[in-house]
Amino acid sequence: MTDDELLPISALQHWAYCPRQCGLIHLEQAFDDNLHTLRGNAVHAAVDRPGFEVRRGLRVERALPLFSDQLGLVGKADTVEFEADGTPYPVEYKHGSRHKAADIAACDDLQLAAQALCLKEMVGRAVPEGALFYASSKRRRVVAMHAALLQRVADTSAEVRAMLATGRLPPPTSDSRRCRGCSLRERCQVEALTRIADGAASGDDLFDPVGEP
Repeated sequence: MTDDELLPISALQHWAYCPRQCGLIHLEQAFDDNLHTLRGNAVHAAVDRPGFEVRRGLRVERALPLFSDQLGLVGKADTVEFEADGTPYPVEYKHGSRHKAADIAACDDLQLAAQALCLKEMVGRAVPEGALFYASSKRRRVVAMHAALLQRVADTSAEVRAMLATGRLPPPTSDSRRCRGCSLRERCQVEALTRIADGAASGDDLFDPVGEP
């Protein structure tokens, strides 16, 4: 697999949050910042400096490059804690609180699971769990790497690749909560597309040709 065919791990999280957002970022190379993304950037700035330390008997690697030849993924882990026997424990940093809606929190879980599969391939050890650290609450949420979650990584990778192969931008999400927090909302034009779709479904004429009564 060539470098051009590798998927960034972040694409899986984007797809799980909203396929159209994923398409705008990874198909059309479009990205805009808003308050949420700027807060996220600030959180990652504190941990994105490569390095390591030994803490409480753990070797802690920061900004560790990740890859998986099997899944064709590439990315970077915010922090990986290596236990005494070499078992890796990925920790991904997020802004906000650990008390997210379950469906939105699942997007973060998917990203962490992709990191776990990369680490398993890289170091040859199973990764039974990892954690998401939320900056606002300063608390971790442990994520178990169960079979269904790991399968979602493979399934989502295939869905993103199919989207990129067709070159077609997915339709907007129907979940208004996700639109409100998305920095690409204006670029997405979700309200305009929804009006067009509603008009087509009702049979209404969206255009009034000049000269016709």
